[in-house]
Amino acid sequence: MTTAKAVPGKGLLDPVNHVLVLIDFQSQMAFATKSIDATNLRNNAALISKAAKEFSVPVVLTTVAEKSFSGPMFAEITSVFPEQKAIDRTSMNTWEDENIAVEINRIGKSRVVLAGLWTSVCIVGPALSAIDQGFEVYVITDACGDVSDEAHERAIQRMIQAGARPVTSVQYLLELQRDWARGETYDQTVKTAIAHGGSYGLGLIYAKTMFNASEGH
Repeated sequence: MTTAKAVPGKGLLDPVNHVLVLIDFQSQMAFATKSIDATNLRNNAALISKAAKEFSVPVVLTTVAEKSFSGPMFAEITSVFPEQKAIDRTSMNTWEDENIAVEINRIGKSRVVLAGLWTSVCIVGPALSAIDQGFEVYVITDACGDVSDEAHERAIQRMIQAGARPVTSVQYLLELQRDWARGETYDQTVKTAIAHGGSYGLGLIYAKTMFNASEGH
């Protein structure tokens, strides 16, 4: 007989079981991105950055050819991590850069969460490489983008077939919080959701303004 236990599933993300790798959120990469508009992309990049910061998730920031071609990383990310320098690369596949390998090994997490531009190149590369080396990989699909819907969707499909697990930006934030009784992160989670959570954020504003509602914490 199967017995229910009040414990989270092993497949869920929590603040201590993964590293978040933010890849090539740069102007030159964004210019050609068509699968998501720039406003939503920047919003979702800010959302997941703030979520990771709030919950003290280890984060790797990386760019490609920042000075010579692709430009600086989105301010929505760098403003959240002002003291952290992005690792600049020449390789399109983040996982092939020795400096990235050193940093991933230093952090020491076997679960990797990816987001960035473009899905079919700069996310597929590290996703398939990490899976091949025994890491568990999650991809925040609405914080990725590509030159077409087709390119983005085929890339997501390819990664899922290899074993990657898709999540969304709001899902990432709420999966880290998971229990509204966690008062130490409650206020910031709500603040981030209000700022970047779209209609969900509007609902929080309405509930708190109209009748001072709060989740059961």
